[in-house]
Amino acid sequence: MILELGGFVVGLGILLVGADRTVRSAAELALYYGVSNFFVGVTVVSIGTSIPEMTTSLYAAYYGAGDLVVGNIVGSETAQITLGIGIVALISPIVAERKNVLVYGGAMLLSMIIMILTLEDGITRSEGILMMLAYAIFIHDLYSNEGGEEITEEVIEEQEPPKRTVPWVLFGLLLVVGGGQVMVTNGVALATLLGIPPYVVGILTGLGTTAPEIVVAGIAARSGRSGISVGSLLGSNITDPVFSLGIGALVADVTLSDPESVTMSVSYMLFVSLIVIAVLYWRRGIDRRSAIGCLLLYLPSFIVL
Repeated sequence: MILELGGFVVGLGILLVGADRTVRSAAELALYYGVSNFFVGVTVVSIGTSIPEMTTSLYAAYYGAGDLVVGNIVGSETAQITLGIGIVALISPIVAERKNVLVYGGAMLLSMIIMILTLEDGITRSEGILMMLAYAIFIHDLYSNEGGEEITEEVIEEQEPPKRTVPWVLFGLLLVVGGGQVMVTNGVALATLLGIPPYVVGILTGLGTTAPEIVVAGIAARSGRSGISVGSLLGSNITDPVFSLGIGALVADVTLSDPESVTMSVSYMLFVSLIVIAVLYWRRGIDRRSAIGCLLLYLPSFIVL
């Protein structure tokens, strides 16, 4: 157990280094091409930091652990929209345009609903392909309608060309993924030693796999890059229910041993998401007082398992 705990700590350290490098290079890349930090966060950063969820889905689906796959996604989604948003807003209050909240928040809620509708009968390979295709269409439309028009306002002292920033983005994401996987692997081992059921193990794994998004967003907020931090969190919550889950279904059908047993936790995931998105829209962001509320919303997620 000591070895697993040590691996968890080492993975977290690697995660922090990779997250810092990813955010800095992604911001420089956005400035070079005249693309908004928000858009870069939703695409490059959110997809890259969702690779732990994708890897977990592939691995668990291969071994027929559908409960672990779904638990991982639900745990990750709930942690990101409450714990992640709360931590970011505590570091630096979030300011969000209502248009962005409607686009990304609406897409996030829609992706969650799609996942919920497919869980009762299980997710087949054909459904997985359709889910991934829907995500690809969203990203394409996002770039076509916004990505090439918005100009980032952030000023970076030295503007680096892509030949320097792109390798650092990839290297940073590699560290994020590697560190996240080391942390998750050892976290799952600890949970297994304690005899926790597969779905609950998945929920706990989801907290581990969402750590990359939370760390990247936290560092971004601390650096004043609120566009990337909000985009990263909302973007990942769009990626995971459809794209990450769809990838798992490509390997094998994702089925639950008892679909009714996950109703409470899945419903709570959707409920807290609606609350946070409503606050983001109504107040045009999340201040520190609302951030505490977001953090408190995460605590019941362990009660409704």
